[in-house]
Amino acid sequence: MPQTFWDERFSEEGFVYGTEPNAFLVEQAGCLAPAARVLVPGDGEGRNGVWLAGRGFNVLSVDASAVGIGKAKRLAAERGVDIATEVADLATWKWPVAAFDGVVAVFLHLPPAIRPIVHHCIVAALKPGGIVILEAFRPEQLVYGTGGPKDPAMLYEPRQLMSDFAGTEPLLLEETLIDLDEGKFHSGRAATVRLVARKR
Repeated sequence: MPQTFWDERFSEEGFVYGTEPNAFLVEQAGCLAPAARVLVPGDGEGRNGVWLAGRGFNVLSVDASAVGIGKAKRLAAERGVDIATEVADLATWKWPVAAFDGVVAVFLHLPPAIRPIVHHCIVAALKPGGIVILEAFRPEQLVYGTGGPKDPAMLYEPRQLMSDFAGTEPLLLEETLIDLDEGKFHSGRAATVRLVARKR
């Protein structure tokens, strides 16, 4: 969605997706090496990047919304942790290559023309042996309406992820029904796809 959409959403009072980390990230963070350098693209208001930084990871949070990044910096300051931040459009960002031990992509939904490009850039940004942790809504989410894009083309399926993340070995790939509690825009029963993969 356009930057203006996210700037407006993140301009609302409080943290629209909450300040607590994504539950799947919490479950899988043990896959990341201690003190790993972790990229969090589309980190919004920073809940995931700040949580990772609080556990000793070296975090770069990137988002197209300067408003979101501003709130991420404030959250980091409140929690007493340091995160690096950058305001950038992921479709045109000059992605680092072989620079990160991990990439965390949580509900990072992209149009079909951009999705595979950004996902390939995620793989390229990882060092060999690096880990990607991803959770996203799948098409069945339209039945639940508890968050995510309304355009089915922006929802993800396992076969797409397997293609997009070629060059990685999937450690976990599953379709789930979960109960979301991530602020007012992610609340209730939800259909997601989850991936943990290691770069070859």
